[in-house]
Amino acid sequence: MSATGHHHEHDHQHGHASRDGHGDHAHHDHHDHHDDGDHYHFSVKGYVQGFILSVILTAIPFWLVMGNVLPTPGLTAFVILGFAAVQIVVHMIYFLHMNSKIEGGWSMLALIFTIALVVIMLAGSIWVMYHLNTNMMPTHDMRAMP
Repeated sequence: MSATGHHHEHDHQHGHASRDGHGDHAHHDHHDHHDDGDHYHFSVKGYVQGFILSVILTAIPFWLVMGNVLPTPGLTAFVILGFAAVQIVVHMIYFLHMNSKIEGGWSMLALIFTIALVVIMLAGSIWVMYHLNTNMMPTHDMRAMP
């Protein structure tokens, strides 16, 4: 009877060790998965840095417009677009956690492809609208019309 009890105790310990081993294995896999660079380590410090940068990148263009700091509205608009582009990058890095290591670089490649498509569509649309405006608008000199 003691042999049966000992055997049962051994099975219980083996099962318990197996469960711990499985739990530890899953736990180690979880940490190993984070250490290989596939995931960004989230931290409050990173979010606070991103928030502070976003506030600064919003306040400066606001000041430029409200204080009428730059000499021409066109230059002001160009500078604001520059700040907007920098703010997009800040949001992608600090809040969306995008970098070249995520998903083996595929998310960065998809982002570059998306940016290229948007630039092509915007440039093409502006080009078409400019030429339509130039070529389709009637002349302002009524004497030149037949």
